[in-house]
Amino acid sequence: MPAAAVGSDTSFLEVSQPKGRAQTTFPKDSENIVLEPKTVDLSTDKENGTHYSSESKDDQSPSSDSSSSPEENEFSSVVQIPDTAFIQAARRKRELARAKDDYISLDVNHTSTISGVKKNSGEDPESEPDDHEKRIPFTPKPQTLRQRMAEETTTRNEETSEESQEEENQDIWEQQQMRKAVKILEGGDIDLSYSSESQTMKKKFYTSISFPPINLEIIKKQLNTKLTLLQDTHRSHLREFEKYKEDVKTSKSMIQNLENSSNQALNYKFYKSMKIYVENLIDCLNEKIISIQEIESSMHALLLKQAMTFMKRRQDELKHESTYLQQLSRNTETSTNESLATDEKTQQVLEEIESRRAQRRQARTLSGNCNHEEGTSSDDELSSAEMTEFQKGQDDILQNHKKIFEDVQDDFCNVQNILLKFRQWREKFPDSYYEAFISLCIPKLLNPLIRIQLIDWNPLKLDCIGLKQMPWFTSIEEFMEDSKKEGGSDKKILSAVINKTIIPQLSDFVEFIWDPLSTSQTTSLITHCRMILEEHSTCENEVSKVKQDLLKSIVSRIKKAVEDDVFIPLYPKSSVIEDKTSPHSKFQERQFWSGLKLFSNILLWNELLPDEALRELALENLLNRYLIIALLNALPGPEVVKKCNQVAACLPEKWFENPAMNTSVPQLENFIQFLLQSVHKLSKSEFRNEVKDIILILVKIKALNQAESFVEKYHLDHLKSVIKEV
Repeated sequence: MPAAAVGSDTSFLEVSQPKGRAQTTFPKDSENIVLEPKTVDLSTDKENGTHYSSESKDDQSPSSDSSSSPEENEFSSVVQIPDTAFIQAARRKRELARAKDDYISLDVNHTSTISGVKKNSGEDPESEPDDHEKRIPFTPKPQTLRQRMAEETTTRNEETSEESQEEENQDIWEQQQMRKAVKILEGGDIDLSYSSESQTMKKKFYTSISFPPINLEIIKKQLNTKLTLLQDTHRSHLREFEKYKEDVKTSKSMIQNLENSSNQALNYKFYKSMKIYVENLIDCLNEKIISIQEIESSMHALLLKQAMTFMKRRQDELKHESTYLQQLSRNTETSTNESLATDEKTQQVLEEIESRRAQRRQARTLSGNCNHEEGTSSDDELSSAEMTEFQKGQDDILQNHKKIFEDVQDDFCNVQNILLKFRQWREKFPDSYYEAFISLCIPKLLNPLIRIQLIDWNPLKLDCIGLKQMPWFTSIEEFMEDSKKEGGSDKKILSAVINKTIIPQLSDFVEFIWDPLSTSQTTSLITHCRMILEEHSTCENEVSKVKQDLLKSIVSRIKKAVEDDVFIPLYPKSSVIEDKTSPHSKFQERQFWSGLKLFSNILLWNELLPDEALRELALENLLNRYLIIALLNALPGPEVVKKCNQVAACLPEKWFENPAMNTSVPQLENFIQFLLQSVHKLSKSEFRNEVKDIILILVKIKALNQAESFVEKYHLDHLKSVIKEV
């Protein structure tokens, strides 16, 4: 039916409006409203894709649903309906167009239904419209950009301008309805294109919607919000940019490394060969380690046997000589056969002792050493048979030692060749070399090979080859020097080798073989210990445990020597001590000088052992318990002064370097009291010239208060200058 129906029986033209809107009525004028009929050309509309569409239900009058009036019937009679032939021709034309384009257009416009056509279509089935003409639109027509912007703006400011928008929409709606009504009444031309014109008009009406009022604060707030968003976005982009720069830098570095690296096949070949080499090396060392341990045990047992021979002989000789002198002092004679046998054995031992002493005296005379004191020489001579047996056993061990690796290639038993393999790895692929912690593996791999080179190494001999002259030592030093990485782990390889291989061997020598009474052994041992503990202890945390273990073994061995090897006999001063040629006096002198020798050897460790340990061993255990007793039993005179000078000469100077000291070391109190007693006796005897020497000893050991008191007491003004010079 037409877009707007005009009823003859009604006095008003009613236009429907949306729910909630006020209805507007237009009074009918007395003038006649003439609606000129217009012929509808359906064929043209169908070809152009334009369909007749009625106004929406909102735009129709409620009277349109009632029965048709005479004017409406007259209007309907004016509309010319196409005949059947025309409709069939238009349908065929449309089908041909579909077949030609081979598609069905999806641009389906809203088609209008004309009641007259629908009524007449019931007579002819072929005149029914196609299915696509009956399609019902389910979605609204897409909106233009301007419409979406207007709608979005309206929604955003809906809360602030809701009331004003209501009024504006009301006015727009009323103007729309009025214009539609006026156009229908005045135009009178009903065309199928009305739908598109109406749609265009709607667009114009909607696009003319005014924006809500704005002020400076709103603009400023929106601009600040936008600026904050842009700044956040900018910062995010900067972070991404920095990340991308780092990724690019890393990628370039990786590309450079890959370009500089060798062919992957060659790399794989190198790693595979290195893996095979290390596996073969480990298998070889695991097989040879048993033989190495056997050789080490044999050599250690041989040296231990020799050391035990010396110590046992010294203790036996000391026992026999002491027993013999005790028998002489009692002036008793044995009567039984058993006692006679014992006397013969003791006599034989004494003869052997005297024979070795005579040989040593002759050797000192030939060398021009005339200041030697009896008891300070090391009684370590072996008989020809014992020497031959020892030399033969040592030669056999060294011969077997050479056979251990005679069936092994140099690449698996030579330290320099082994380090060369790892040096090639470090130069070609340093990253994988350091990531594999090779510096921690090398000391363990070289341990058996270094131990086999230390088979004939004896740190107790002065003519022993030093560690720095050994081939393995120089090879490791060269390997460390070639390392280009400053402060790298390779710089600690030598220290690790010494801590894990050399120090344990040194501890075994100290505990089982070293003789603290031997000055030569002690001097050589101190030389090696100083080199190891001072020069190559680069990492205190790593070396602290093995170093403490070594020092504990040294202290323990010295304590054992003081308890087992020091013996000071006591005899009556009358007729025994006064006679310097008596065997009792000679024996006592030898034992004192032997104890003083041990005292001197102990204090040679003053730079390695802690001061507390040294003072306990040398001063408390040896000087105060043994040497002072011998000094107190001696007659005052030059011999006593000489012995006191020797004791003072052995004391480390660093103990008395503090210039503010007026009192000496507490452990020297007994020695200071003996010096004061001696100086009192000498001042009243014929040896008054020896008093100055005693005063100098007191001054040296920082017993200044005692020295000043003695000088003041005896009015020795000429000795005050000696005290003031300190």
